[in-house]
Amino acid sequence: MNTGRLLIIEDETLLGAELSRHYRRKGWDVELVDSLAIARETLEARQFDPNLVLSDMNLPDGNALDLMEDLRGQLGYSEWIFLTGYGSVPDSVRALRVGAYEFLEKPCDLARLDLVMSSAARSALAQRRLYDQASQRHRRYTPEAFLGHSAAAGQVRSLLEKLTQVPFSALVIGGETGTGKGLVARILHYGGARSSNPLIELNCAALPRDLLESELFGHEAGAYTGASARHRGLIEQADGGTLFLDEIGEMPLELQAKLLKVIEDRKFRRLGGEREIQVDVQIVAASNRDLEVMGRQGEFRSDLYHRLSVFRLNLPPLRESKEDLDELVPQFIAEFNAKSGKQVRNVPAEAWRQLRDHDWPGNVRELRNVIERCVLFSDGAMLPLQWLQLPGRAPASGAPAPSGDCLSIPLDGSMNLDDMDRYIIETAVERTGGNIVAAARALGTTRETLRYRIRKYGIRVHEG
Repeated sequence: MNTGRLLIIEDETLLGAELSRHYRRKGWDVELVDSLAIARETLEARQFDPNLVLSDMNLPDGNALDLMEDLRGQLGYSEWIFLTGYGSVPDSVRALRVGAYEFLEKPCDLARLDLVMSSAARSALAQRRLYDQASQRHRRYTPEAFLGHSAAAGQVRSLLEKLTQVPFSALVIGGETGTGKGLVARILHYGGARSSNPLIELNCAALPRDLLESELFGHEAGAYTGASARHRGLIEQADGGTLFLDEIGEMPLELQAKLLKVIEDRKFRRLGGEREIQVDVQIVAASNRDLEVMGRQGEFRSDLYHRLSVFRLNLPPLRESKEDLDELVPQFIAEFNAKSGKQVRNVPAEAWRQLRDHDWPGNVRELRNVIERCVLFSDGAMLPLQWLQLPGRAPASGAPAPSGDCLSIPLDGSMNLDDMDRYIIETAVERTGGNIVAAARALGTTRETLRYRIRKYGIRVHEG
């Protein structure tokens, strides 16, 4: 069974041949070279793409550590194990500093080397999986992933192309709920220079104030009741990468002040901590509310807004660029065909008419949900018209209309949880004539929570 690919760099002919035979018997695909020049040529040309490199430290044409440092960016998923005929403290320190897996002195017992090789192989496999995942995301999240051939979509792609080429410190994404702010954040991260580092995402509206602070900044053991161990916050976890703060307009003002300090000083303290921790984080903030207007009204710190808005990217609502449906609908059909094993290929003219007549208050997210439902309930090549279920259209059989103080929701899979949530809120607001207080009372929730969900789903409220 093939264990992986192993490159051996060894100029001692007998030792090189012994190591090569030994690891071939153990299932490795082995390549043996006797100089750094040949190794460099092999690696740079990708003639051999190793999981592990087992190398003598000092070869006639140089030190193998120099080769590792030169190629580390290209072979970040390979583990290096060094052998040396004489112990050298500076070399061993340097080897570990530049990322070598192990540094062993010759002669090295084969049983011990086997243990090190086995452990390094597991590490290399994990590193390669992470590298492959990052590469897939890098290919998936390019500016071209923002679909649409409208002028507005083209402008967004053009700006994304520019932004992925520059090392910006902060950026604000604006736009209604469902316009693709999360997608844009991933394009900015995976298309930029930080793509090999973490992308950490947080919805600021999803957590209460105390928990949000702990999640962002972390805490030391004993910082508060229940904090039994140290917790690394999301800012710390995002070091070297990107922190995406969705719905940042919902962040409490006192936390906004602490976030501003992190952006300005590039350091912070965990809750209950005494020392400051240095971080290098790129901030991408998103909101479906106008942060500038909120700043003038005292609902958002103006200094934080101006610090975040080094760049500002506004995403267009779908109702203003309905020509993008021609590209979005086939793409979503193909996506859900692949996920569900369906074979939808045709969209009837009446379906296209309904799709273009609808205003899409939930934007691309709403469209995606509609297409997912239709594909999942399809029986052939035609997109089923009855499962569009757009507002103002007759519902499919089994979906009774609301009446009186009761509300009926189909449990046949035609609506996902977000659809149900939005439908309930829309109905409650409509029945109370746009009275938010009365609607919140009817739903057994607070006015603030209801207002947040109205903004989240892009529900239009017409007060009677």
